Amino acid sequence: MTALLTTNLGELPLLGRGKVRDLYAVGDALLLVATDRISAFDHVLATGIPGKGKILTQISLFWFDLLSDLVPNHLITADVTRFPAALHPFRDQLEGRSMLVKRASMFPIECVARGYLAGSGWKEYQARGTVCGLPLPAGLQDGSRLPEPLFTPATKSQDGAHDENISFAAAEQLVGPADAAELRRLTLDLYARAAGHAESRGLILADTKFEFGRTQEGIILADEVLTPDSSRFWERSAWKPGGPQPSFDKQFVRDYLESIHWNKQAPAPGLPGDVVERTQAKYLEAFVRLTGRQLIL
Repeated sequence: MTALLTTNLGELPLLGRGKVRDLYAVGDALLLVATDRISAFDHVLATGIPGKGKILTQISLFWFDLLSDLVPNHLITADVTRFPAALHPFRDQLEGRSMLVKRASMFPIECVARGYLAGSGWKEYQARGTVCGLPLPAGLQDGSRLPEPLFTPATKSQDGAHDENISFAAAEQLVGPADAAELRRLTLDLYARAAGHAESRGLILADTKFEFGRTQEGIILADEVLTPDSSRFWERSAWKPGGPQPSFDKQFVRDYLESIHWNKQAPAPGLPGDVVERTQAKYLEAFVRLTGRQLIL
């Protein structure tokens, strides 16, 4: 199969293309289409991962269903046969990788939950003994489990650059104290439910980020949810604090790019076939492990 790198839905208004998703206006709703694009070091690579968009979409749909009693979400339908008739001619681009969703006024922060020390959290801890300004005990290692899950918000990057971790006080200034408190509660509740499910599947959910919006009915969960693109899933049986953990994400891609000494400037390089295949297999394994289902790409 070939990778779908760009969608073309005729006259349908294109609102934007993100690193992975193309966003279209469909009347009062929005159409999210997950392509097979893959990014690393804040650049979209020249080569995609065939089927990645379908895997991400199907993982999100699984979680939307599992978490729906904790918070409403933006999903209207992912069944292409129930999409407006104008979309039916593009079924080959939409099947399995698209969602018709509600419009919402999105909060301008990424809502991050951390149960383990990794990534930018580990870097800050090494420098200051904190994560997003929250003090942590001394003696933790890269990959250590935190005493309790933390809510560590971040600003949303508008230009493809890194999101920046911020304090809870800064989040309160951006969205107001009441909404900040509610977003923290929802984020930690969702993380607890998801981490428990992952644990039952032999996986550790080290950290994840959520995006929330507001409709007339209240706060809803939006975008993608608990995929390998937005979360760190680790193999529970292989977990050993003291360094990077084997993860279900694009680590093969990052490792390859480091090995060729790419300067991390545009244009981004392509990927060799074995890196593409191994990355696809890791995403697919994440789907099977989390859902207990098989997925035919």
